[in-house]
Amino acid sequence: MDPTTDNAGHARDAGRARSSLEALRAEIAKAVVGQDPAVTGLVVALLCRGHVLLEGVPGVAKTLLVRTLASALELGTKRVQFTPDLMPSDVTGSLVYDARTAEFSFQPGPVFTNLLLADEINRTPPKTQSSLLEAMEERQVTVDGTPRPLPEPFLVVATQNPVEYEGTYPLPEAQLDRFLLKLTIPLPSRQDEIDVLTRHAEGFNPRDLRAAGVRPVAGPSDLDAARTAIAKTTVSPEITAYVVDICRATRESPSLTLGVSPRGATALLSASRAWAWLTGRDYVTPDDVKALALPTLRHRVQLRPEAEMEGVTADSVINAILAHVPVPR
Repeated sequence: MDPTTDNAGHARDAGRARSSLEALRAEIAKAVVGQDPAVTGLVVALLCRGHVLLEGVPGVAKTLLVRTLASALELGTKRVQFTPDLMPSDVTGSLVYDARTAEFSFQPGPVFTNLLLADEINRTPPKTQSSLLEAMEERQVTVDGTPRPLPEPFLVVATQNPVEYEGTYPLPEAQLDRFLLKLTIPLPSRQDEIDVLTRHAEGFNPRDLRAAGVRPVAGPSDLDAARTAIAKTTVSPEITAYVVDICRATRESPSLTLGVSPRGATALLSASRAWAWLTGRDYVTPDDVKALALPTLRHRVQLRPEAEMEGVTADSVINAILAHVPVPR
């Protein structure tokens, strides 16, 4: 095949994929009001084959957001309510004895889906939390010594409540580091809340997305085409050094006991490339890195207790670092 023709075909596929993924915002807005940054973050995570930690108070449409995204992408989705008595096999699946055949057969758990919503993940003990680690990192589940691959694409969206910590099990740093992004879901603005209530008054049913007009506008083939294009997005040596300098600055910050690991630096670079491609460029700029720095790094740092008592937050520390690290020209 002529390489020129082949490249033109890839360019057309990438262009269609970008248009389809851009249409996601409008489609999701039919059911979810005013959460564009979260939608963009979820798409970036899908393109980077990463996972997302969603933080927000109850009732801000976290579950609805994931369900709507799955519908608009024509992907399978399952939800697991994490509770103190949840067992690892309730997530991954287990061997079940079949009396008719006198043999054990594998019964897949809810993790065998495309978009897994792990609701209130910090309410279950570490043993069950860790059952997701292999799935998130290796994209497989090992039961009775047999590895079983998960569907592709595969995305874990875990939620946690930022204001209620009684009876919870905070995620350890090693598990937090497995999430590509931590997205915060804020309370809606006054106008957005009016729009939500107006929709409900007009008969909107969050359990019936098809009635709300949500239709598939993209699919796995678009994600594959997008990933191929993102892999060709240019990253200059200056941008690579900029990412490294930001991450190294977190390790030297007097407000932090734990800075960003090299895995975090890799995540920031990957997310920046995906964002650059989504905005229509084939190269990464410092602004792309800045745009993804907070969601990519905020859960990978740990504040000193005295800094926390003074009202310092992870976001404020990262913003200060972004303001001081020299920007490449």
